[in-house]
Amino acid sequence: MFKLHPGLEADCITVGSFPLCRLLLMNDASYPWFILVPQRAGIREIFELPEDDQRQLLWESSTLSRIISDHFKADKINVAALGNMVPQLHIHHIVRYESDPAWPAPVWGHAPATPYPEEELSELVATVAGLMPDDFHV
Repeated sequence: MFKLHPGLEADCITVGSFPLCRLLLMNDASYPWFILVPQRAGIREIFELPEDDQRQLLWESSTLSRIISDHFKADKINVAALGNMVPQLHIHHIVRYESDPAWPAPVWGHAPATPYPEEELSELVATVAGLMPDDFHV
């Protein structure tokens, strides 16, 4: 049975779910930073997913990337599946700007997370959820 890793639970807010993945927002106002987590138990790597799930993951990742790139007017979208600290398969989608605090370096370890103010967080989650396709559920 799928259960979200405690590290992701502690650092993120659930936006909703695609057919395969739960969509999370990293609680760091420094970057619009989203995470897709395939809702499958015991998966650490993309290649461990059945082929149909791999295709669905690619579609969900591409859809999310396009939506957040357009909405946030990104200079670049960083997509990464590291898993060194949290072994559960999760794919980061980070909106990057040439003017952001870490550019052009990776965001990891650049500075401690700056949590969103509660009102801004609620508004961002609702806005992003509203941009998602019909098969996305809040």
